[in-house]
Amino acid sequence: MAGILYLCATPIGNLNDMSQRIIDTLRDVDLIAAEDTRNSIKLLNHFNIDTPMTSYHEYNKVDKAKTLIGKLKEGINIALITDAGTPAISDPGEVLVRMCMDEGITVTSLPGPCALITALTLSGLPTRRFCFEAFLPSEKKERKRILEELKNESRTIILYEAPHHLKGTLKELFDTLSDRKITLCRELTKKFESIMPTTISGAMSYYEENDPRGEYVLVIEGKSFKEQDEEKQSGFAEISIEDHMKMYEEKGIERKEAMKLVAKDRGVSKRDIYNALL
Repeated sequence: MAGILYLCATPIGNLNDMSQRIIDTLRDVDLIAAEDTRNSIKLLNHFNIDTPMTSYHEYNKVDKAKTLIGKLKEGINIALITDAGTPAISDPGEVLVRMCMDEGITVTSLPGPCALITALTLSGLPTRRFCFEAFLPSEKKERKRILEELKNESRTIILYEAPHHLKGTLKELFDTLSDRKITLCRELTKKFESIMPTTISGAMSYYEENDPRGEYVLVIEGKSFKEQDEEKQSGFAEISIEDHMKMYEEKGIERKEAMKLVAKDRGVSKRDIYNALL
């Protein structure tokens, strides 16, 4: 019988956030796969956990996954942990999970700390709909493409950022998204946790005078539907109503329905379009 892969969330700062269920699981499994065994040994020692460890990280995520799957097939139970937070979230664990699924190996997740959710709940920004981009890619072309995609994103946006890149990222966000509300969450759950709701321009000004310190989660306001509609309407204002109608009628849409669509595009009533066409 094959073993089980347990995804075990670990504290993102405060050790008291470690659940008893995860402590018990880490003690009971046969092997712990850790992102950095040097960091994880401190956590395990704190909770008197002496289960053997092996490394599983970004640079061995495929080859080591094959090894771990081999052990799971032999009936060995394995727990996967990261340096902080939930495995497989902005983490090479997603590769191991996918490969386990392909092999029919049982995977279960033991929930716990997750920086993006913690920051979102503290941000004061809408939480019903959000998108998570983790760290923006370092490759310039891909980075620019993602930022352009985020330009019209209506959901709350969540990013991770390191202190030495924060100023540059804020400038890129301002240049691409214009000024938006943003909450900068720093050192979450730790002694010097700080939550700073401001604007992108306000954050830029603040960090001109203050050095960024600690790991950041940036929670950014999405583009409002009203703003999107206004931009769309301003774009249609550049063409005549006759040409606007023609655009729809050439697609085979009946004139009456085309008038409705033109009115909606321009943010006016159907009667206004009718009168303009007389």
